[in-house]
Amino acid sequence: MNPADNSPLWIRGARVIDPSAQRDEAKGDVFALDGKFVDQLSAADQAKARVIDGTGLVVAPGFVDLNCRLGEPGRTARETIRTGTRAAAAGGFTTVVTMPDSLPAADNVGTIQLLREICSRDAAVRVLPTGTLTKGHEGKALAPLGTMKKAGVVAVTDTTSGVQNNEIMRRALEYAAMFDLVVLDHCQDSSMTDGGQMHEGAWSLRLGLRGLPRAAEEIVVSSDCLLAELTKARIHLQHLSSGGSAEIVRRAKAKQLSVTAEVSALHLLLTDAALANYPTSLKTNPPLREEADRLALIAALVDGTIDAVCSDHSPCTATEKDCEFDLAPFGAATLETAFAAAHTALVAAGHADLSVLIARLTHGPAKALGLAAGTLKVGALADLVILDAKAAWTPAKSDLVSKSGNNPLVGRALTGRVRATFVGGRQVFGA
Repeated sequence: MNPADNSPLWIRGARVIDPSAQRDEAKGDVFALDGKFVDQLSAADQAKARVIDGTGLVVAPGFVDLNCRLGEPGRTARETIRTGTRAAAAGGFTTVVTMPDSLPAADNVGTIQLLREICSRDAAVRVLPTGTLTKGHEGKALAPLGTMKKAGVVAVTDTTSGVQNNEIMRRALEYAAMFDLVVLDHCQDSSMTDGGQMHEGAWSLRLGLRGLPRAAEEIVVSSDCLLAELTKARIHLQHLSSGGSAEIVRRAKAKQLSVTAEVSALHLLLTDAALANYPTSLKTNPPLREEADRLALIAALVDGTIDAVCSDHSPCTATEKDCEFDLAPFGAATLETAFAAAHTALVAAGHADLSVLIARLTHGPAKALGLAAGTLKVGALADLVILDAKAAWTPAKSDLVSKSGNNPLVGRALTGRVRATFVGGRQVFGA
């Protein structure tokens, strides 16, 4: 289908999963007309509709990614809006929230407007910008949150820098709440992680690499939850990696605090043991941790403590990664393989039904940020994904469209694959 084609769409006979409507039909139909979902097509529209046989496939709302980096403006050697959003479409994501660590940083209206202009021209999926929490994400002076909200940001964050001062974080939460903005936080006490290369544990000792301890994350998760209670503001904890962090969030939710959380697909699948041969493609921040952490994160995802699965797409150039482990930057390109990684770790491994994973890729992240996405309900934008949950495949570099070459799952056997992605009823990925 030509992406410009907006003819009526009829997908029939598929398993239809829509957690936002508590819908899970073993064999159902999905209809779209004029870019939105409808409950039925007229006879005239049926006659001219594109009909897709969904036998053996799954139809779900388009995935929502709350944590990715798309390069532009300023980091086009790593990724561009054009390549990054096509990678998102290949991964089943129809809405992506991009981080503000661009060059220059997205701490002003001009940069945000520039990003939106590029997206209007080049984006294959819906891109929602965030702004920095502090100027230059330096953790010192608050950025102009109100004007950035007017410019279109959906949340604010200092990304991997994090706000290292609790008083500034408190004021930032209060300020953000005035504009109904969610604060996203990369939870890491930098005083405990400077020079760290991987998770602090048996494998870091064996490999001779300085570690990043769990406590560095858990301390900030704890303080963020306390500040959420104090300020009554909304905070979303990014890419948790520690089982202890998950338990802290569980207690916060039991107190009905306005706290949500996410985990990356990569952290559901792999542990620090995967770094045995120093693969720079798996040097991530937060780092891959131990099996007990992985299983605790899966359990927290299944019981709803963790609301969302994110890609945490952090592209790097091949040159940047082609060096000694301790010199390589953090980051992994994961948009295209996030669903397959999470499905392999969660569903294929028997930890949960596919409907749980779909919920954490659609309704969960959309609800965390209050986004009009992640649903198949009548009247909603016709963003959807067609999945082959049983497909076994091994990603090859030739399969990937991201400009970055640092996808760590190339050559690794996975189960579950995106077959087609539609945005507003128009196909943006698949045959």
